[in-house]
Amino acid sequence: MTAKVPAIDQLKELAIPTPPVSYLPQTWGWGVLLLVVLLLLLFWGGRRWWQWRRDRYRREALARLDMLQDALGEDGARLTALRELPVLLKRVALSMPGGAAAAWLGGEAWQGFLAKSAPFSLPADFADDLFTLAYAPSDQILSLPGNRVDGLFNFSRRWIGEHHVAV
Repeated sequence: MTAKVPAIDQLKELAIPTPPVSYLPQTWGWGVLLLVVLLLLLFWGGRRWWQWRRDRYRREALARLDMLQDALGEDGARLTALRELPVLLKRVALSMPGGAAAAWLGGEAWQGFLAKSAPFSLPADFADDLFTLAYAPSDQILSLPGNRVDGLFNFSRRWIGEHHVAV
C-alpha cells in the first residue's frame, strides 16, 4: 500500500490569527503623551533649524578665516590675508543681529564691543593689533612675528565661533 501524496496545488495558506492584545493604547493618556512628545520634538527641531539659519554668517566667516589662514603660507597672499582679518571681523560684527551699531566703532570702543560680546577675555592689545593690520605700512605688517599672527587668528576664530548674540 502506498500512501497518496497530496499535490502542491491542494495546499492552502493558514489564516493569520489576530493578536491577543491590541496595538492601540488602552487609555487616552498614552495618546496625549505621544502627542506632547511629538510636539516637543517638532518644537526642538524647528528651534535647531532656526538657530542653524541664524548662525549662517558664523559658518561663512569661519570658512573665510580658514582660507585666510591657508593663505598665510603663501608669500604673495600673506599681506592680503593679514589685511583682510580686521575687515572680516567687522563684517561678522555687522552681520550679528543688532550689529549695525558696530559700523562706526574704532579703537577702544571697538575693543570694548569685541570684549563685551566675547564669553572669554580678549588680550588688551587685540584691537590695536587689528588696527595695525588694517592701517600700518606693508613692511610693518609682514614683519609681525608668527606667534603674534597665530594668536590673532586663534582669538579671531574663537570670537567668531563663540560671541554672544543678543536676540
